[in-house]
Amino acid sequence: MKSRKRATIHDVARHAGVSAATVSKLLNGVTTVQQTNVDRVMAAIAELGYRADPVASELRQGQRRLIAAIVPELDNPFFGALISGIEDAAEKAGYKVMFGTSRESEERELEVIRRMHDWRVSGAIVVPVHSERGRGAALLGDLGITSVLLDRVSASSAFDTVAADNFRASADVAHHLAEHGHRHILVHCATSTSEAVRMRVEGFTSCMGNIDPGIRVDVLLGDADQQHKCTVLGEHWDRYGRTMPTAIFSLSQHSTLVVLSELRRRKIAVPDQVALVGFDDADWMRKTWPSITAVTQPVDIMAKKAVAALLTRLKNDGNGYPVQHLERCVLSIRESSHTNDARRIMRRNLDQSRT
Repeated sequence: MKSRKRATIHDVARHAGVSAATVSKLLNGVTTVQQTNVDRVMAAIAELGYRADPVASELRQGQRRLIAAIVPELDNPFFGALISGIEDAAEKAGYKVMFGTSRESEERELEVIRRMHDWRVSGAIVVPVHSERGRGAALLGDLGITSVLLDRVSASSAFDTVAADNFRASADVAHHLAEHGHRHILVHCATSTSEAVRMRVEGFTSCMGNIDPGIRVDVLLGDADQQHKCTVLGEHWDRYGRTMPTAIFSLSQHSTLVVLSELRRRKIAVPDQVALVGFDDADWMRKTWPSITAVTQPVDIMAKKAVAALLTRLKNDGNGYPVQHLERCVLSIRESSHTNDARRIMRRNLDQSRT
């Protein structure tokens, strides 16, 4: 079936028997158009199914109200929530949003940025593949796209940045586990190593070092396919023998799932044999048993802050020093880390290894 061509104001004018200028005046709210012409134009619009072309209109006015939003993926609930928040805040300000995904590839990130530039977006909000020092950020600067970098970033000399306070949130986890007597902890991340992951590791290890230098912290980071991630964790776990950790801090939702999968495969009970804390809360963490202690990121606040920062930059033609926005996270303590302290876990694990 042949598709129907989009009607233009010239089609409406011909159908109504008036000039294109008359149609344009009516669409732009001019009230001096004769009522008979108004009726004829409105009838033509209804019959032809005419819709205004926002791109053409904005180009004529020399003003674009289109924002690009680029995230690593949409399958991750965190990034999905970010996109939803960005869209909501932008639409309330009268802007439309065009979305793209980098799929954790810097090469694709560059291509998506170029594509957004071709559409002449007003500005961009980007969650970079790695950090504010990556190739994507450099290209945004080279193309002159007014941008805000979101989530996987620290302070930048070129862009406003918005991120969760990963360092402080991970320090809160360190205090929580130390207060429960844990002196051997595995920090695990199965996803791509980014600036956010680096700050989580640094926040946790530096805080533990300040609390007690004798506390052992093992860090296991990886970026392989799904099956290999569980294998790597399993091989690492086998090396512990009787000295396995009493707690695990997983640095992403995906990492928490990998850890739970491997622990259940080995019939290692949470929290009876090992405590578990995850970074980035999710609905399933609250509903599973045991419920998972997790760091809750202020996703909606971050999205709104990013849009507000970008619109301020657009209003000021990008002038002014870059600003870093760090948003406080909340540690939601649940069954996976609260039921047993480390001493009970170690005694239970030792008793089971002897039987």
